[in-house]
Amino acid sequence: MPRSFDAVMLIGFGGPTRPAEIRPFLEKVLRGRAADPGRLEEVAAHYERIGGRSPYNELTLRQAAALERELARIGIARPVAVGLRNSPPLIVDTLAALSARGARRVLGFIMSPFQCEASWDRYQLNVAEARAQLGASAPEVEYVAPWSDDPQFVEAAAARIDEAARSLTTEARRAAQLIFTAHSIPVAMASASPYVEQFTNAARRIAEALGIENWTLAFQSRSGAPRDPWLEPDIRDALRASRARDAIVMPLGFLCDHVEVLYDLDIEAAAVARSADIRMLRAATVGDHPAFIRMMAARIQRHLEGAIGG
Repeated sequence: MPRSFDAVMLIGFGGPTRPAEIRPFLEKVLRGRAADPGRLEEVAAHYERIGGRSPYNELTLRQAAALERELARIGIARPVAVGLRNSPPLIVDTLAALSARGARRVLGFIMSPFQCEASWDRYQLNVAEARAQLGASAPEVEYVAPWSDDPQFVEAAAARIDEAARSLTTEARRAAQLIFTAHSIPVAMASASPYVEQFTNAARRIAEALGIENWTLAFQSRSGAPRDPWLEPDIRDALRASRARDAIVMPLGFLCDHVEVLYDLDIEAAAVARSADIRMLRAATVGDHPAFIRMMAARIQRHLEGAIGG
């Protein structure tokens, strides 16, 4: 049965856009969470190392603009807005603005490829809280189905890896190790979700599309209480254990650049690679790659046509 929606909302994490926003942003992120006492200042220093801001908001807005153009191209004229958990435009403000423009039904697209409580479940809770805050004026919200196995997501990621590997000779490319990364989460959370399975399946499809046999998974950007087990191996340990001279690192769990990519990989992991005498090539995130934007639009179209399973 076809379903009608007035607007699309990309739902994401958010980031600070200038130095004065860094600590208030991190206080919001860490509120109510078990984290090392010095974690806030540690991550604040990471933001300062990458220029005192995150490009996350800007890049997500760019994805939204590209998606709106693609939807119009395939005959689905819908506004595409962005609602973020931790920084403006906040989810509640975006829903209020859409409501003021007459939107009664909104289709949410969660900007995280792999499902767990910290990503999909928490974002949906954030939306529910925002709707409760708005009361009767709040638009209804449904969600695009999970999409980590979509062939066009595979295509976009494979293209980014291919771009990163262009500087390698044919022989070096054949010998290089491809390392896919995703955000580490607590083992208990992972065991209650399809997170690792989705990550593994997507990585396998991408490696197969590229004809690469030497590939592995790693995790990064761990936070939380040190006593709790989190998914491993950490990307730094994976690099230390690698026997390859060249490593291509693909941040598959991240859809655009932010501190976990620009600091945790480009600075921290890159330093480990240098000390291990490994040339590390970091593939770009899928970002607004045309195949990824086409995938988003196709998933939205399927939902509108009633194919909720996508």
